[in-house]
Amino acid sequence: MSCTGCSFNSTVNNLTIDNYNWLNDLPDTSDQSDVVEVKFKSTRKEYYRNTDKISLKRGDKVVVATSPGHDVGEVTLTGYLAEKQFKLKIRNQDSYKLNPVYRKSTPADLSGLQDARNREKPVMIRARQIVNELGLDMKIGDVEFRGDGKKAIFYYLAEGRVDFRELIKVYAREFGILIEMKQIGARQEAGIVGGIGSCGRELCCSSWRTDFKSISSNAALKQGLSPSALKMAGACGKLKCCLMYELDVYIEAHKDFPQELLTLELANGNAKHFKTDYLKKEICYILEGSMNSMFTLPLQQVKDIIQKNKQGIRPEIGKTSEKPKEENHMEVKLDERIDRFDKVKRNLQKKRRSKFKPKKNGNQVVVVKN
Repeated sequence: MSCTGCSFNSTVNNLTIDNYNWLNDLPDTSDQSDVVEVKFKSTRKEYYRNTDKISLKRGDKVVVATSPGHDVGEVTLTGYLAEKQFKLKIRNQDSYKLNPVYRKSTPADLSGLQDARNREKPVMIRARQIVNELGLDMKIGDVEFRGDGKKAIFYYLAEGRVDFRELIKVYAREFGILIEMKQIGARQEAGIVGGIGSCGRELCCSSWRTDFKSISSNAALKQGLSPSALKMAGACGKLKCCLMYELDVYIEAHKDFPQELLTLELANGNAKHFKTDYLKKEICYILEGSMNSMFTLPLQQVKDIIQKNKQGIRPEIGKTSEKPKEENHMEVKLDERIDRFDKVKRNLQKKRRSKFKPKKNGNQVVVVKN
């Protein structure tokens, strides 16, 4: 089952997942396939069959069959493009049941959906209180009611396995509806909540991205970005997904640089590597013992200096030194590094630390208490 679906209003607090219809200017392709892609709240999307050949287009509100009952969603793709998305997103297509599309939604259907949406926030608050009362190590991230108001999906976050059988009984008794529990990750929670990223645009996870791959801190280091975890973390607290967007370009540009940026031996002293701009093909150096002697050299000049150093020649460069930027003393600096996001393999065979450590004293062994 997919992660979470889309709302009808594209607002800052309720962002939508969108697809680009590259067949929009071509003739209608609905006769090529009866598969329809329908989005719901948040980032959840499902696929259905238009068995009754209803004239549907993108943006239509429809009533679809569920098991049991019905739900109300919005058509995002139809025809050939919807079938291609179905084959791309759904791995086990044989076991996926394509329920039918009943009809286009009426004002009464939309009114019922709005009533169900109005129940979600109070139910979510009460659901979190019940979790605390039962002492479960989990968090209710969001609640999504179905269009008929008879069933709700409770999205939860948990580090480990949680036995919520008693929780479901309490929920069913408290709210009088069918309960479905669905576990999500931190990135999926950010997609559900929505927001604005550091780039000034809406979050990728809440606007278009549906697949979440693990991101290593090595992706940021290869692009010469700041190793600060505070700058590289997204709204979910994990490494930003956009770190992967230009990684291939940087890896390709990295091939032109020396494997090791050795210390350059110049006429006025040794220069240590400070930072690298892979796209501009420039390398910044700083002379040893002087913080005010930072300078930038093009890649080709660095290669020439390395070759001259191998011949025992210390070349002299022009006056390219510049003062480093003044630090903003009002800025808060943290010691957290970006590699804290990487998963550390735990050694399952850890030995317990002994309270007594043996210490050799000549031929005798003295036990020293820590």
